Amino acid sequence: MSLISLARRGRALALVAGVLMVMPLAAEARPGGGKSMGSRGGLSREAPPPTATTPGGGQSFQRSAPSPSMGAPAAGAAAAQAARPSFARNLMMGIGAGLLGAGLFGLLSGAGFGGLAGFIGLLFQAALIAGAIWLVLRFFRRRAEPQLAGAGAPVPRDGLRPEPQNSAARMGMLGGAGAASAAVQPQPIELQGDDFNAFERLLGEVNAAYSNEDEAGLRQRVTPEMFGYFDEDLTANVRRGVADRVSDVKLLQGDLAQAWHENGFDYATVAMRFSLINAMYDRKTGALVEGDANRPQEVKEYWTFQRERGGQWKLSAIQQSN
Repeated sequence: MSLISLARRGRALALVAGVLMVMPLAAEARPGGGKSMGSRGGLSREAPPPTATTPGGGQSFQRSAPSPSMGAPAAGAAAAQAARPSFARNLMMGIGAGLLGAGLFGLLSGAGFGGLAGFIGLLFQAALIAGAIWLVLRFFRRRAEPQLAGAGAPVPRDGLRPEPQNSAARMGMLGGAGAASAAVQPQPIELQGDDFNAFERLLGEVNAAYSNEDEAGLRQRVTPEMFGYFDEDLTANVRRGVADRVSDVKLLQGDLAQAWHENGFDYATVAMRFSLINAMYDRKTGALVEGDANRPQEVKEYWTFQRERGGQWKLSAIQQSN
């Protein structure tokens, strides 16, 4: 193989390496993007049970960061916050890919590096880049501490109703194979009409905040873990040059799957069937890229809400139905 051919191959490898390191994930449509993500406390390893709205039951999590005890939401949220790629991380990965790509090209083409000394120099360069990335990520991670706040004023509606079975009966379904660890000991709770109004309100508000890329609005209405996932998806959309818009969210049917208390937090998993209009647009031209801007689509999902006693409900998980 000639030196020119080797140089061309080196250039191609450097380009591919740079692209792979900065290439975002496929754009996600609507909050959650049709995936199951988040945490349900001690029941995070359990799929939600069937309801009248979702007779096939729910799916297990694809993205989740629960604590080792499966009952400490703050620990799981911290793990998700640390794991999610931010703008700063993507930027540093891109810089690192470019510098390493340049070093790789120089090594393979015979320019700039030579022999063992060149290889050692490349390793030293990689170590310097890794250290710089670590320092920048540490700085931005400290600045990205979640700010918790209460949700906006409720807008009561009548579309969401509990199943005829009470919460205690629902919790009885947790017995048997795969039940939650005895150390967690979730206690069934009863919910009131205001709780169901809050769930329906959050369905609309979370979708609206996601569509508007309103980080402050999302932080107020979702747990830090869920904010991390949403922020990751929105960041990927920005880097792709698209905007995910959601509108006309309407709850069509809903019922309670489970409601319980553990480790100082109340949880409620609600099966919801709702319609919405969801489309992806080019951020520069406004042209439709994906979806239908006029035709509503129907969705069935489980949304789990979490609150501290006396606090506001926040979205802690979204799971797809079977």
